[in-house]
Amino acid sequence: MQGLIQVAGVIDQDEADLICAEGADWLGFALRLPAKNEDLSEADAAAIVAAIQPRHRGVLITYLTEADEIRQFCAELGVTAVQLHGDVEPAQLEKLRRIDPDLYVLKSLVVKEDNIDELTKIVDESAEWVDMYITDSFNPATGAKGATGLTHDWSVSAELVRIAPRPLMLAGGLNPDNVAAAIAAVRPAAVDAHTGLEGPDRRKDRAKVRRFVTAARQAFADLAGQD
Repeated sequence: MQGLIQVAGVIDQDEADLICAEGADWLGFALRLPAKNEDLSEADAAAIVAAIQPRHRGVLITYLTEADEIRQFCAELGVTAVQLHGDVEPAQLEKLRRIDPDLYVLKSLVVKEDNIDELTKIVDESAEWVDMYITDSFNPATGAKGATGLTHDWSVSAELVRIAPRPLMLAGGLNPDNVAAAIAAVRPAAVDAHTGLEGPDRRKDRAKVRRFVTAARQAFADLAGQD
């Protein structure tokens, strides 16, 4: 799983084709969000997921918190991985693992100011039931937990890489210009980008996606060479 690259916020098939062509591994589909501001319909997402498999993996990004609903929605979309950004109780994570043991579960760790103790507690209580963590940025002005375009204190993510018994994906304000420095500082297993790869029209910009993937691949290779 080391060196994985995800691009999130896919809005249609053309954008998915662009992302796949430029070498990303996973594509993230943000659905059933608190503000109901999805970029595409659930039916369109399911069609895209079916079209990009098996070479590329579609990932559901959602704020759902109940295991039964999460499992059902993943089945409807045809995804085999889910990124949980809601406040999911450990009991629900345990249930999700029990009822769908093959589902790859990513749990978000939203970095705020001085909340490393809170994040450590989440890791301690959930690690048995998740496959990977994803750190993301909090926007105090809007309350958003992801897709903020903001970076966070990378030293917090680096500490979570050190203490967490699961691999970690780094997200939050990553773009072609900072992803190499972020990988060097945090040493994550994976990276994710969303708004940092968009043009003025809020669609993914091919040149930005290409530069991001190239820079991330090189940075991961440099890490591997240091081990």
